[in-house]
Amino acid sequence: MTIAPRRISSLLLAALMAASLGPASTPAAAQSRIVLSPDQVLVTPQGDVLDYVPENGEVRVMRDARGRTVLVDNWGNIVATVMGSRGANAGRRRAAPDSYGAEPYGDEAFGGRPRRERVYGNGTFGDEADRDRPYVRGRDGANGVPDYRNFVPPGVERGDLPAADETLPDENDMAALPPEQPPASQGTTLPRAATITRKSSAEITALQVFLDREGFSPGVIDGKNGSNVTKAIEAWQQATGETLDPNNTEDILERLRLSGGLAITTYTITAADAAGPYVAEIPEDYAHKALLPHMSFTSTTEMLGERFHMDEAYLRELNPGVDFTIPGTIIKVINPGEPKTGKVTRIVADKPRKQVFAYDESGALIAAYPATIGSSDTPSPSGTVQVDRIALNPGYTYNPKINFKQGENDKVLTLQPGPNGPVGTVWIALSKPTYGIHGTPEPSKIGKTQSHGCVRLTNWDATELAKMVSVGTTVEFLD
Repeated sequence: MTIAPRRISSLLLAALMAASLGPASTPAAAQSRIVLSPDQVLVTPQGDVLDYVPENGEVRVMRDARGRTVLVDNWGNIVATVMGSRGANAGRRRAAPDSYGAEPYGDEAFGGRPRRERVYGNGTFGDEADRDRPYVRGRDGANGVPDYRNFVPPGVERGDLPAADETLPDENDMAALPPEQPPASQGTTLPRAATITRKSSAEITALQVFLDREGFSPGVIDGKNGSNVTKAIEAWQQATGETLDPNNTEDILERLRLSGGLAITTYTITAADAAGPYVAEIPEDYAHKALLPHMSFTSTTEMLGERFHMDEAYLRELNPGVDFTIPGTIIKVINPGEPKTGKVTRIVADKPRKQVFAYDESGALIAAYPATIGSSDTPSPSGTVQVDRIALNPGYTYNPKINFKQGENDKVLTLQPGPNGPVGTVWIALSKPTYGIHGTPEPSKIGKTQSHGCVRLTNWDATELAKMVSVGTTVEFLD
């Protein structure tokens, strides 16, 4: 029997998925959730698209004065309005907006009142590069669905309320929501990425790994579609002059084969991996951080996730039931390939896109990284500065008089080096005092939160960039 090439690729993908995810897990007891059709989205009062669907117990389904379906939390705040194709709007999709603003999303998407069950840690970042306020994220983690900026969607016709016992589509169906098309800034105009249709986690992983190997980082690799993936595709297209079809799985798998093999490989945990050193936890308060002998990882899974550019939860998902502390254990991990190399002479930090671009001396774009760049309260610099110095595995000195106020600390504190330090494993100091490009202890939040004016990348992206720049490299901030 002859099998068509497309069928062969499909079989290969099926084998990849089976090898990646292992045996299917037993579904938990069904929970009451609110169902959305593929053409519907949840839009917050600020005009952002909510990147998850709340469960029925978290919100109530109501009608507003205009007859729209709205979700209201337990405090009486409107969490989101259902927008899309119900009733008279059936069959029509909303056109993508023409303009976007630069406001990041987080707890602002809930009208300034954080939802308690979504707050991580004790409610503050405790990071040089983070705002001293709660952080809220959606159900699908770091790479959520798009957040449209400065766009007020049209109203929808009155329709039937979703039944309380209806269930959500499979989590991969969330890819059917329109992916974010990042705004084109004044200086960075990139070819738009094609909309990613419904793809499995394994297919999205393959796409993420290909982009990561090419030097156009999608951030943490987690098998989920999101804005960081879209931005990476557009940067890759700009650099190569090619058009990448993210829905052509056969093409992506062939590109992976030529660049180092399948997206997922195996790794044997060593005695050194299990030994650490690790710390029990990283406190939020800087005075407590200063007492630690080092700012190391807190677990083997955190360390391995960073080594292989993975979301820690995704690492566990690929290896259900595995004890990562036992040397000799064979696990499934991402195969990210070799770091990008080259000489970077110009860096562009694009604030609206939340992305950093690296150019060589010929002006060619050779790498791009998702980034967190400043905030409305503490904006990053504008114009052009230079790289003053580069430090790998730096310590960190907290000075409330020249940096920012963290908690109740009013004294100078010295924090030891480590990946969980406020600036991660890299500090690229800029000619404007107190500002720099650096790593982060929380890679899954890159591109999704705010900073105190610095430019944050994942530790592995910051390290890759640091090894390609030198003192005097220009850094241009685009507003």
